[in-house]
Amino acid sequence: MNEKRQIVKQGFTLIELVMIIVILGILAVVAVPKYFNLSTDANTAAEKGVVGGVRAGIETYFAENKVFPSALDTASVAACTATNICFETVLGQGAVTADWIKASTTTYTGPAGTTYTYTAGTGDFK
Repeated sequence: MNEKRQIVKQGFTLIELVMIIVILGILAVVAVPKYFNLSTDANTAAEKGVVGGVRAGIETYFAENKVFPSALDTASVAACTATNICFETVLGQGAVTADWIKASTTTYTGPAGTTYTYTAGTGDFK
């Protein structure tokens, strides 16, 4: 008897390899831009965290003194103590990659580029 041997082919065809490369390319095109925005997102999140802390400090200052601070610098808030928050120290620490920029006693620019202005009459820090 003449037995037929079944030939077993191993490996991938050229078309299969090209399809895998195309799929990996599409995934790379979608995923890579998301990683480039991570530092911007981190700066923005850190800035929002500092702003939230400053706003909480303004409210704490108001609760203790029944008046909003006239500005957010050391001279306006007196000494930096546990109960008398020194906002200039907080805003001067920076966040992630860049420091806060102080334009005046009421205006600051965060590391993500957003400018915040303090309004002494209402205690707003927007």
